[in-house]
Amino acid sequence: MTTHATPPVLTVPGASPQLRARLQDGLDRVDALLRQVVDHDDPFIAGASAHLVEAGGKRFRPLLTLLASEVAGGIDDRVVAAAAGVELTHLASLYHDDVMDEATVRRGVVSVNAAYDNTTAILVGDLLFGKASELVAGLGAEAVLIQAQTFVRLCSGQIRDARPRPEGVDPVAYYLDVLADKTGVLIATAGRYGAMFSGADADTVEIMRAYGEKVGIAFQLADDLIDVASEADDMGKVPGTDLREGVDTLPTLRVRSLADPADPTDARLLELLDADLSDDDAGVAEAMTLLRGHRAMDAARAETEAVAEDARALLDPLPDSDAKAALAALALSVVHRAG
Repeated sequence: MTTHATPPVLTVPGASPQLRARLQDGLDRVDALLRQVVDHDDPFIAGASAHLVEAGGKRFRPLLTLLASEVAGGIDDRVVAAAAGVELTHLASLYHDDVMDEATVRRGVVSVNAAYDNTTAILVGDLLFGKASELVAGLGAEAVLIQAQTFVRLCSGQIRDARPRPEGVDPVAYYLDVLADKTGVLIATAGRYGAMFSGADADTVEIMRAYGEKVGIAFQLADDLIDVASEADDMGKVPGTDLREGVDTLPTLRVRSLADPADPTDARLLELLDADLSDDDAGVAEAMTLLRGHRAMDAARAETEAVAEDARALLDPLPDSDAKAALAALALSVVHRAG
C-alpha cells in the first residue's frame, strides 16, 4: 500500500512530536480505509474511483477531523471512518468540479474527465458520494443527517457560484457567503465529526464546527491570493486561472471597490478585468502584473488573515492543550502557505 506523508505545509506547526506521530498514524489509517472503500470488482470502476485517492493531495479535511478529535478522546476507528467519509465527499466534488471547469490536471496528474471522459467523471463522482454516505451511515443517524445537510450546502454554493450575483447585493458579502457553502461547510463538518466521535461535549462540537467553517473560508481566500501572487503551481494549476475565466475573487472585488477610474493604471486594470481574457495570454500577464502591485492585494490579504484570526479566537474557550495550540497554529498557517 502506498501512503502519503502529510505535506510540509500541513504538518501542523507547534504540534508536539507525540501529536504529530498520532496524526500521521491516523492519516495512514484513513488512506488505507479510502483505498479499501473505493476498490471495486470491476477493474475499470476501481481504477477510475481510485484515481484521485492515489494522487494523494493535502488530506486537509481528514487531518482536521483527526486533530479535532484530539481535543477530547482522541483518534479511534469511528474518527478514522468519519475522516475518510469527509475526504471521499471532497474527492467526489472534485470529479464534478473538473467536468464543470473542463480541467485537464488535478493534484499533479491527469484529471479523471481528461483520462476517461466527462460521463465517467460524473458517474464516478456520484459513486464516491454514495461510498461516503455508506461510510457515514455506519456512524449513526445524526452523522447521516449532517452529511446530507453538508451535501445540500455544497451543491447550493456551487450553483450560486456559477450564476451571476443578484442585483443590489454586496459583492464581497455574497462572495464570502458562497465560500462558506462551497468550501467552508465540508471543513466545518470535518471539525464537527472529529469532536463528535471522540466524545466531546456539545459546546466543543459547536466550537469545532464554527472553527472549521472559518478555516475553510480562509483556506479558499488564500487560494485566491495564491492564484494571483504565485509564479507557478507545482500541482498543475496555472496562476491567473481566475482572471482567465473571468471569475471575481476577493482581490479583484477589492480592486473594483478601491480603484480610482481617473488613475490611468487603475483604469487599465479595470478595463482588463472587464475584458474577455480566456484566450489572451498577454492580457492575463498584464492584469497579473498590475494586480500584484495594487493596494487591493494588501486589503485582500488583511481580510484573509482576519478570517483566520476569527477562527483562532473561536478556540479560546477550550482548555489549553497540545491539540488546541496546533489548531490555533493551523488556522493561521493556511493563509501563509505557498500552495
